[in-house]
Amino acid sequence: MKTATVGLLLNMLASPVNSALAEAVKTPATTESGTAAANKTTAKATAVKIPSVESLGLNLKSAVLLEPTTGEVLLSLNADVPLPPASMTKMMTEYLVTEAVNKGQLSWDQKVVVQENASKQIGSRIFLAQGDEHTVKELYIAMAVGSANDATVALAEEVAGSEQEFVALMNETAQKMGMKTAYFINSTGLNRADMPAKFQPDTDRETVMSAMDAAILAKHIVTDHPDFTDFTTIQSYKFRERDKAPMVNYNWMLESNKNVTNFKAYAYPGLDGLKTGHTNNAGNCFTGTAVRDGMRLISVVMGADSEPHRFTETKKVLDFGFNNFEVKQVVAPKAVIAGNETVPVLKGKNKSVPIVTDAGVTFIVPKGTATPQIKTAVVINDPATLVAPIAGASKVGKVTYSYQVEGITQVQEKTVNLITAEEAEKAGWFKLLMRAIGEFFGDLFKGIKNLF
Repeated sequence: MKTATVGLLLNMLASPVNSALAEAVKTPATTESGTAAANKTTAKATAVKIPSVESLGLNLKSAVLLEPTTGEVLLSLNADVPLPPASMTKMMTEYLVTEAVNKGQLSWDQKVVVQENASKQIGSRIFLAQGDEHTVKELYIAMAVGSANDATVALAEEVAGSEQEFVALMNETAQKMGMKTAYFINSTGLNRADMPAKFQPDTDRETVMSAMDAAILAKHIVTDHPDFTDFTTIQSYKFRERDKAPMVNYNWMLESNKNVTNFKAYAYPGLDGLKTGHTNNAGNCFTGTAVRDGMRLISVVMGADSEPHRFTETKKVLDFGFNNFEVKQVVAPKAVIAGNETVPVLKGKNKSVPIVTDAGVTFIVPKGTATPQIKTAVVINDPATLVAPIAGASKVGKVTYSYQVEGITQVQEKTVNLITAEEAEKAGWFKLLMRAIGEFFGDLFKGIKNLF
């Protein structure tokens, strides 16, 4: 009789998910999203009144304000309407040229021979002649500082062989970035009729881009190419020694202009980029970016009625962001989730192991918010996979934090991993045997009790 009983218990132990152990790990599985653990409030928010966009009195066709690390849209005025972006188009050219340099396809000191298409550009230009040679860096500065159309086309052709091949790359990249309305017909932002006739694309469409798309593009520039300020903060640049005067940066709002007589009224603290634009169809446009108290914001204004107004309107937009919002770490790294302090472990020396988050979480919140209302949704890995031994810092699940600023429809979300806070050691065979015996008789007595 004793031999049979021990044999039965050993068979139970040999099964990796016997009925008793499996039942023991089912309960924590209810922490998955959609159950009681989801939508758990960790703190109450302190209300901070945010002014309405209407109160700013913006005289624009469209505008948007974006915080790039969270992707939070803080201000939106017709932000998804596709409009002609004029020379803000060149931000995509700048992005792709920098990508080519970073990938080793080009080098900054590489010589570029100017071709016919570039030499025939009109509008803002540095009067390149066919056959001229200049370095990639020289042409890039002319594009970034002086918005030179001829330098822009020369770089586009150097990257892709022809401007239209480069345009295909621009449109492909826009799709990858998630730009929903952007469509490019050239590298410069010129109207189709203003392109050299020989090099006009076979389409009657024009370049368009919404303010939101421009902000997304700017976000990729500041995130993927953080050295962008090496070019965008150049106040003036003499392209050739023989030139009578240097080109002057069209961006009047550069912080460095605070001591320049003509521009100091527009200079904005922390502003270091990005790109202006103007055509008759587009009006006056500007994608700006500034840093203050460690927070970077990206603003886009489109369709201002004058050159000065694109900067005064940008100031309103940026002031709205810096005066009312701040970036705040709302969850520290190695945080413990209430109700999910541990996960069960099969065959472990202990039946569970403590878990913590592997990273902190940062959201943008109204200024002065002490305890933002954060919601959590927890998902734990399949319990059958949580078998000892498990190393410390092993991923055992994930938690998604969400937060919404009152008055802003967009919800900020960030998902981080849940990891073991320590090693889960495997139990010895005798301990597993004794545990199985205890669970067997516990279930047996529980079954008998339920009969009465």
